[in-house]
Amino acid sequence: MKKRLLVVLIGLLGLKLGAQVKKEIFESFKLQERRNVSYYFPEDYSEEKTYPLLVVLDAEYLFDLVVANAKFQSRMDRMPEVIIVGVDQGKNDIRQEDCAYDEQSGLPTEKGKMFYEFLGTELIPYLATTYKVAPFKMFIGYDITANFGNYFLFKDKSFFNAYVSISPIFAPEMENRVPERLSALDQVIFYNVIVEKEASDDRQRILQMNHSINSITKESLHYFFDEYEHADHVSIAAYGITKAFDNVFKIFRPISPKEYKTSILTSTEPAFKYLEDRYTMIEDLFGFSKPVELNDIMAIYAACRKKEDYESLKPLAELCKKQYPDTMMGFYFEGEYYEQIGEPKKAFKTFEKAFQMEEIDFLTKDMALEKIDALKADFGY
Repeated sequence: MKKRLLVVLIGLLGLKLGAQVKKEIFESFKLQERRNVSYYFPEDYSEEKTYPLLVVLDAEYLFDLVVANAKFQSRMDRMPEVIIVGVDQGKNDIRQEDCAYDEQSGLPTEKGKMFYEFLGTELIPYLATTYKVAPFKMFIGYDITANFGNYFLFKDKSFFNAYVSISPIFAPEMENRVPERLSALDQVIFYNVIVEKEASDDRQRILQMNHSINSITKESLHYFFDEYEHADHVSIAAYGITKAFDNVFKIFRPISPKEYKTSILTSTEPAFKYLEDRYTMIEDLFGFSKPVELNDIMAIYAACRKKEDYESLKPLAELCKKQYPDTMMGFYFEGEYYEQIGEPKKAFKTFEKAFQMEEIDFLTKDMALEKIDALKADFGY
């Protein structure tokens, strides 16, 4: 067999994305063996969009759990649509070979190094160059495979942006190495540890690592430790995936009433800047731009009025004209801006434009007409 730079994925050309989930045999030149892999693509997968990539080990157990949670969360607009790849490791307990480490150094064995290269230089690059994969990548593993994910932290730049480590079984010194790497890395990292509360051989080491990571003060590190009192080492696999998605994709969700009260109303910065910064961060983190939610626009509009931050109404109006061009929202907000800064003539003309356009949310033609009538009565237009 000739050496090739790219891997061969048997039957992938026949993949129908509408099927959502597909199992294939991946022929790895690094491992010199064929591996069973599973893929999930969103139903409405489009070449016009990009999708974060989730890599799941122990796919026999975790893949369906991850897919179900991702489908539900994205449908509820709590996280972006994603592409998921799962690597099966159950047959002949091959996970032990894939993720084996030297008992002295704590580093991967030769087979472990080859499996590392299989993920990092074959499987993931193939997907990234064949499909519309965003820069944001997440690793999900359980016990020994969770430990294996940490090796991707050991390079100058972490290969993954987010880690979900479910009840990890540690290699030697891992409780010290992970905090050291998280402290040293100069990039945004989401690191989730999900554990059961019952006693285990690694519990004290996990708690030690938790204590060390909690002492790291870096804005770029987002660390979450979720412990479940009534879970055991088996059930824990199903407990924390949704919570981990909540942790990582929190900023992707629409602005909540709590966020409105505790973050937007209490901020000394302009209300529109909060919205602008939020969506810039989404683009910077996930590598794609997200259309501004109507919910978020209305939250910022309410904050403008509550805080009497009328200057924010002008850029908010311009955003609405682009985002919702057929509706009255942009001109209505612009009319209020002119009204508040003492430009009644401009306000009158702008509310007239709003009246001619489609209603949206709570904004109605009657509201625009009331504004027009009030300006007529006050200024005689």
